Amino acid sequence: MKRLGLLRHAKSDWEDGATRDFDRGLNERGRRGAAAIGAHIAAQGFRWDAVIASPAERVRRTLEVTGLPLVPAYDERIYLADVPTLIDVLRGVAGDPGSVMLVGHNPGLQELIFRLVDPAKENALFERAAEKFPTAAFAVLELGIKHWADLASGCATLVHFARPRDLDPELGPAKV
Repeated sequence: MKRLGLLRHAKSDWEDGATRDFDRGLNERGRRGAAAIGAHIAAQGFRWDAVIASPAERVRRTLEVTGLPLVPAYDERIYLADVPTLIDVLRGVAGDPGSVMLVGHNPGLQELIFRLVDPAKENALFERAAEKFPTAAFAVLELGIKHWADLASGCATLVHFARPRDLDPELGPAKV
């Protein structure tokens, strides 16, 4: 059995229209969301043998603001990656660790949940993640595999899902 954590970057800063997408940091709400989800992850006691992350600035800042003692390996393939690319990255994880956290972007992370979760094991958590996998969302999947190289469609069960708004209602969708 393997464990996969998925963390989407927190809300990015769009104020400077001249900043490249890759270089955008976090806005204030994003910093608050990253801190809240980091505290939540720590409180749950999750530990990660490996962390693989997009090198985009908003991902780097998200990891920093979580306050978690993570040492990510940055992989350019994760930046705005599609599901086949994310699966390739995970299948190639060195050392075959028991748990891996992948930190990146949507729609790839949400679609990875759709691909990996066995339809017979869809549950209330899956329904919430399927509805929306917002910024700073965090999911944990248990994978019925012995080696990362065996990662395949339908091998997972979603066992944990949290969004910043679940932790602090003020971090929910902006009210118009």
